[in-house]
Amino acid sequence: MQRVLIVSETQSYLLVSLQGKLEEAGYEVLNVHADPDAVNKIEKSIDLMFIFADEALIDQHQGLTYLKDKAVEEDIPIFVSGDAAEIKSIMNDIPMHLVQKEFQRPINVGEVADAICSYVITFGKHNKKKILVVDDSGAMLRNVKGWLEEKYQVILANSGAMAIKYLATNRPDLVLLDYEMPIVDGKQVLQMIRTETEFSDIPVIFLTSKGDKESVMQVMSLKPEGYLLKTMPPEQIKKSVDEFFEKRKAVNK
Repeated sequence: MQRVLIVSETQSYLLVSLQGKLEEAGYEVLNVHADPDAVNKIEKSIDLMFIFADEALIDQHQGLTYLKDKAVEEDIPIFVSGDAAEIKSIMNDIPMHLVQKEFQRPINVGEVADAICSYVITFGKHNKKKILVVDDSGAMLRNVKGWLEEKYQVILANSGAMAIKYLATNRPDLVLLDYEMPIVDGKQVLQMIRTETEFSDIPVIFLTSKGDKESVMQVMSLKPEGYLLKTMPPEQIKKSVDEFFEKRKAVNK
């Protein structure tokens, strides 16, 4: 059974109604406050997180940061509801590239329930290859996720440090890694991956904005599985990722 986590500091008829509609559709609904201890007690996997923003919740910065980390580590899509100001406040703790959909109040509960069901059915993460995308550009992260999430489970990291933190406890099937990032760049992340025995064989494909011969030679000297230009058409990037997994499948037969 797939599970939806509703995060709210207050209970309301609207949330009770939403829970009822989701349960009618066959979902298990869990309710929790934006409290790290409460969230940490949830032992079941979560398929989607619905955050009900109001004045009480937007001040729960520690809890929201914890929810953000959980969403990144477990690839949980986030839906947010609130007025324009509340949603903007939430974005101070939860980056925009992690929020799949916003619902400005007043909302139609039926439409929200339908949107949740449609998203989970279309982009559910069960039995999908897992791709970690690392890039310091939120726009690039959103684009790549949009291009790939129908077929793959896509986890996003907006820095090399976040990627390293994720890799410490998780093993993706592929890393799409931005070559040029501040502080911890793609070269350093790849070196870290290759020196750790537990995940030294995780395949890495670089994302780069430079296609000149010298830049390409510099990238390939690090011996990744390949590289993709950020300027490539989305269909070509998708095709390249598909072909990568098809080749690995053929080799492992």
